[in-house]
Amino acid sequence: MDIKEAVGSVLKELIVPELNKIKDESKEVKTTLVLTNKRLDDINLHLADQSRRIDSVREELSERIDETNKRIDSVREELSERIDETNKRIDSVREDLGGKIDETNKRIDRLYEVIVRRDEHSMLDRRVAKLEQEIDDLKRMAA
Repeated sequence: MDIKEAVGSVLKELIVPELNKIKDESKEVKTTLVLTNKRLDDINLHLADQSRRIDSVREELSERIDETNKRIDSVREELSERIDETNKRIDSVREDLGGKIDETNKRIDRLYEVIVRRDEHSMLDRRVAKLEQEIDDLKRMAA
């Protein structure tokens, strides 16, 4: 058994320190792994929180965009109504002006007729006066 003991003692001297070293390194790796897992859990919690915040902001922005779109639609409708109202006013003014222009044209036509009649009357007065003069001349010659 001396060989057995010698081999056992050699194995103890060579392998046991290596095994102890491996055990120590394994403990360090486990400790590092636990710390890394904790950090990963913290990062996952942080990412989940950020994701919730992003979703919240996205929902808020979506609501604001919807509100803005509704306001734009409201303004568009109001402007359309005002444009329609303005167009109706313009049409009304156009009709009024057209009527006034027609009335003014009729008055100008009547004025023209009156002026032409006066001119014709003047001419007739002159012709009658001339004829009276000629008749008077003829009467004098006949007498």
